[in-house]
Amino acid sequence: MTRSSLAYLFIAACCLNAPCLIAQSAAPWTISERSLPAPDHASAELAAAIANAPQPDPDAAASNYPQSDNQWLQMQTAARNQNPLPALEEALGVQIESSQIAGVTVYEITPMAIAPEHREHLFLHLHGGGYVLGGGPGAASEGAQISAAAGIRVVSVDYRMPPAAPFPAAVDDTIAVYRELLNEYSAGEIAIGGTSAGAGLSFAAVMQMKNLGLSVPGAVFAGTPWADLTDSSDSLHTNAGIDRILVSYDGLLQIGAELYADGEALTHPLISPLYGDFSGFPPTILISGTRDMLLSDTVRAHRKLLAEGVQADLHVFEGMSHAEYMIMPDIPEGQQTLAEISRFLKSHLD
Repeated sequence: MTRSSLAYLFIAACCLNAPCLIAQSAAPWTISERSLPAPDHASAELAAAIANAPQPDPDAAASNYPQSDNQWLQMQTAARNQNPLPALEEALGVQIESSQIAGVTVYEITPMAIAPEHREHLFLHLHGGGYVLGGGPGAASEGAQISAAAGIRVVSVDYRMPPAAPFPAAVDDTIAVYRELLNEYSAGEIAIGGTSAGAGLSFAAVMQMKNLGLSVPGAVFAGTPWADLTDSSDSLHTNAGIDRILVSYDGLLQIGAELYADGEALTHPLISPLYGDFSGFPPTILISGTRDMLLSDTVRAHRKLLAEGVQADLHVFEGMSHAEYMIMPDIPEGQQTLAEISRFLKSHLD
């Protein structure tokens, strides 16, 4: 018997025994304490930010959240009383106006220079914040960044949030605004998207559009989507205590999921879209990072889209935690993300 034949038999034996090895490893792994250096191949700016940041503390994160409905409402009211819009307008060269569409508060954002490709286009933006934070004027922050970078008009939806308005209020508000926009734009002229909960809500909104027989938008931007609220995605565990933005599922994420679902099953497709149907989705761009706790949600959504024959572009940045491209938009990763979104929208909107 030749050496190559022996090698083949050895590999085959290993593969045949793999199910036994998997079965014997059913218990959770315990990883010993180890040192985690700043990533060598992230941008210098991101690597320096990581090196100079304190180590994330999952225990502290697990206990750092409002303890009652009243405290949640106080936190949300405090956010609404802050107004970053003048600073955003000056820094980004956009005009932002608060208005109502279909009875829903929105922020209409117009860039100083509309790109020729986007004269007839609109980006429907949904803010992040775990479905319980991020409302008020601050809801327009990411939308303003996208508007300025892509040269596109944006409508950012200040959707209702729990505890006052749990699921399906956010989905209903998004659909109500979208229906009204269809009186002015064709579906193919509209993109929808956002980051984190905003990306998960964008997926849910497209699924609901299909349920209602509405034409779906021309493109989707899904920035590190929170698309499975059940705490079952792998990177929620492997990147816990490493992601310096989310830090831990226990705390804000867990409580946010419970408040948002309000007794509905977390596997409801309009709550956790990864349990839903991605057929017929528009072309989608997805963004994440290797230290992002929602990397698995992003990758799983990408695989589901591809399985349905949807064009889906996945960009994963070295060393990046959850949504750092939005939090630090001036670092190379932030600038590259905005450039990729801009190119994608120009390629796929009618």
